[in-house]
Order: sequence, then C-alpha cells, then structure tokens
Amino acid sequence: MPRLTFALPTFKYHPEPFKTGAFEWSDTVCRACGLARCYVYTGPVHSPDDLSGEICPWCIADGTAHERFGASFTEEDGIGLRSGWHAWDSVPPSVVDEVAHRTPGICTWQSERWWTHCGDAGAFIGYAGAEELTGIWSAAVPAIRRNAGLGPDKDDDWGFILRALDP
Repeated sequence: MPRLTFALPTFKYHPEPFKTGAFEWSDTVCRACGLARCYVYTGPVHSPDDLSGEICPWCIADGTAHERFGASFTEEDGIGLRSGWHAWDSVPPSVVDEVAHRTPGICTWQSERWWTHCGDAGAFIGYAGAEELTGIWSAAVPAIRRNAGLGPDKDDDWGFILRALDP
C-alpha cells in the first residue's frame, strides 16, 4: 500500500526538525487530531499525559497539542533565561508562547534552555560537536565559552570540553 506523505509545517525557531531528529516516519495515530500523518514527534514533551511518540507535527505547529493536553515542548522558564551568569535577552510573551507551545523542543544534556538575542528567540539549526565548532560554526565558540564560564585563560579546560563534544 502506498504511503501518503505531507509537507511538514514550518517552524520559525526549529526550521529543520526532520533533519535534527525531532520527527520520524510513523504510522502512529496522533492523539491530538486522530490522524495518521506519517510523522510523529520524538522530542521532549511536558504534559500531564504521556504523549511521547504520539503527537504529529501539525498539532504542535497549530497549538492543538498545547490546547488539548497542556503540552509544552520547552519549559517557559528556560526561554530568555536570566539567572546566575546567564544574560540572555528577554523576549515578548508571544515568542515564549511560540517556542514553548508551538515549536518542537530539543534534547539537551544540560538543563533545557532556548537561547535568545536581540529581543527574539534563536533558531535551532542542529546539534554541534567538535567538528562543527572548529569548522562551519566556529563563530559560535566565543558565546559558548562565555556561557560555560570558560574565558580565554582556560584553554586547557576548553580543549578538553571541545574534544568531548559529539552532536
């Protein structure tokens, strides 16, 4: 039987969710809309119901999963966080709402945070390891070092951390 496919909805703050692993092929029926749309969300979801692997991209994008189940995909407190040595820009409530409730989340090894700058949320374009940070995304290294509290005088620590990074 042929499989029907659909173009994924557009996510401003997570523009390539299939590439980053947020969605995978599945015949699962979405718990929010009741349709099997060939894709299922595989990222973090915070909800009173266990929705792991049971929500389609369209119900994230249009807010149905949030409205129906109270689902969020990034903790609101982690968007534009201002605590400790973090000094990310505050963002309007509408941006927090879009990132938390209508954008696929990301799996991280630290506490969940969504970076902001210039009064808006950043777009998540992929996971980075040593190869990416010494190549195509090298411009991000100063911000990452600052965020980790590793100034230029801590090269030994940074080298160790950089070598251990794997997307």
